[in-house]
Amino acid sequence: MRQNSGDSEQQMQVHLDSLTKPKGSLGKLETYCVRMAKIQNRVPPVIRKKGLYVFAGDHGITAQGVSLYPPEVTYQMVINMLSGGAAANALAGGCGWELAVVDAGVAGDFPPDEELKPKHRFLRMKIGPGSGDFSRQPAMSRGELERALEAGKSIAGDAETQGYDLVAAGDMGIGNTATAAALLTGAGFTAEAMVDRGTGIDEATLERKRATIKQAVEFHNTPKSGEALLEKLGSYDMAMMAGFILGLSGRGIACVLDGFPVTAAAYMARMIAPGVSDYLFAGHSSKVRGHKPVLDAMGLDPVVSLDMHLGEGTGALIGGHVIELGVIAANEMASFAGAGVSGSSGDEEAY
Repeated sequence: MRQNSGDSEQQMQVHLDSLTKPKGSLGKLETYCVRMAKIQNRVPPVIRKKGLYVFAGDHGITAQGVSLYPPEVTYQMVINMLSGGAAANALAGGCGWELAVVDAGVAGDFPPDEELKPKHRFLRMKIGPGSGDFSRQPAMSRGELERALEAGKSIAGDAETQGYDLVAAGDMGIGNTATAAALLTGAGFTAEAMVDRGTGIDEATLERKRATIKQAVEFHNTPKSGEALLEKLGSYDMAMMAGFILGLSGRGIACVLDGFPVTAAAYMARMIAPGVSDYLFAGHSSKVRGHKPVLDAMGLDPVVSLDMHLGEGTGALIGGHVIELGVIAANEMASFAGAGVSGSSGDEEAY
């Protein structure tokens, strides 16, 4: 049932307290329900369809040897995902999510769909064949940034057209943890807190990655604005993710963030429009060093913490599934009155 604006949180709590359980006994599941009710302006909230968007792009910074894998792996993993063979495919299927892969800036041309035969939707939104090496030049032009942001906003429109009540953002791109760390270092976090091993680089590569990012941030001396940081230190996929998050505003759709790269893009979106945090959830706390400090700065409490650091939206899928379980309980449990069960006597841990 739709509520008057501002009433949904209070009415959702009343609804939860009326169900056949001690007050507050579902813990954070109840918190998620209240947040979902506020986002949807509906009591109880509903999750009828869920969609994962995986934003793929290549990163010019890999030319500086900051990643364990060569850049061509991005293209290969997109093909794998479209064929159904990635971890995101397995978890999406297991948790009932639809999946769409977005080519935001992969350095390679994909065959047409009739030849590729993708098992999932493939959104061809390529801004360019990989962003610039931001240690030597801006990651993109201002025009490319604007195109990427607008493309992301159009994907938010796609989510509404698809009828999604909950979406998740995932990433695929060799070098994207370096880009994420650069964006966040430019935003004011320390490089020491943000730079991590990514896919598992050794100590020497880690030091090179940290030094490269510090030098790049100093080289650009970028104003602390989301747009400026994305233009100088970002990438096409990061900018498109930021646009996607910005474009969800006012649509009544909640968004679950995945790990460090996605959260960096969300942080840029938040710098542009602070209100985006109102409809964001942190799906998980990644094992990547910089993830938790950024979530804390955004005021987002991760749903699960499983020591994951895969990407692809995998942590967001699991966290989103937990959120959905809370919504299902709120919709399917009986009330005390409806079930003929006596109400609470004041003991919150027992009937």
